Amino acid sequence: MRGSDHGHGRDDRPLNAESAWRLTADRANECVLFFDFDGTLAPVADDPTAVRPVPRALSAIDALARVVRRVAIVSARPVDFLRDRLGAADVDLYGLYGLEHSHGSGPTVTEPAALPWVPAMADLADRARAELPAEILVEYKRLSVALHYRTAPELAGEVERWGNAEAERLGLRTQTGRMVLELKPPVDRDKGLVIGEAVASAGCAWYFGDDVSDLKAFAALRDRQERDPSFFGVCVAVANPETGQAVAGAADLTFDSPEALGDFLDDAAASVR
Repeated sequence: MRGSDHGHGRDDRPLNAESAWRLTADRANECVLFFDFDGTLAPVADDPTAVRPVPRALSAIDALARVVRRVAIVSARPVDFLRDRLGAADVDLYGLYGLEHSHGSGPTVTEPAALPWVPAMADLADRARAELPAEILVEYKRLSVALHYRTAPELAGEVERWGNAEAERLGLRTQTGRMVLELKPPVDRDKGLVIGEAVASAGCAWYFGDDVSDLKAFAALRDRQERDPSFFGVCVAVANPETGQAVAGAADLTFDSPEALGDFLDDAAASVR
């Protein structure tokens, strides 16, 4: 499926991805494109370190970065991971839900309020490896710890109980995701705040996501459009059985997979070169 409309926008919204993109191409120089990474640009894998973006999506992002105002990746991954996977593409990177960021080839900047939590996160990762079953993959990200139970979904309850208890003990926040529970510092940064700030001066924006953390990004685009009817925002979901309708039902458009999204992006980039 190339893209389908769920009818969550205004009545004058385009009904499919191609017509939405035609409107975007007319104002490309004022448009920002935001992408989640895992499950959106790259298929989810049992081993999170093995994840790679879909080739057509990767080449399309490089091309789109030359014709729209800005392309940004907004992810739970660290900036260094994103930079490694995306290569030389001139894009903005917001890692760890915005706790760190870089613009183009610039340095990685960490949210100052999060830095004191680095030692606690390292200790938490060690505790998780020692106390949780061996089937749980513990991903230490310097400013957060993700507990993956994709290969052992029957342990979800145990992971959630352990993670929630540790979050309460240490004063952390939790973020649920696709077969993962993430613990992070109590710092006010999330995808919605990142998007809200980044679109303040834009006339157009798309956000592409697949998980529940992306709902805040969708809400930020909706809020921007409500405050300025001339702003054109499009919320796109990459459908998957794990989030079901929670994300797809909140989007304007859906694609069946990262591969299908890559095909669309490749065509979109070619249309404005």
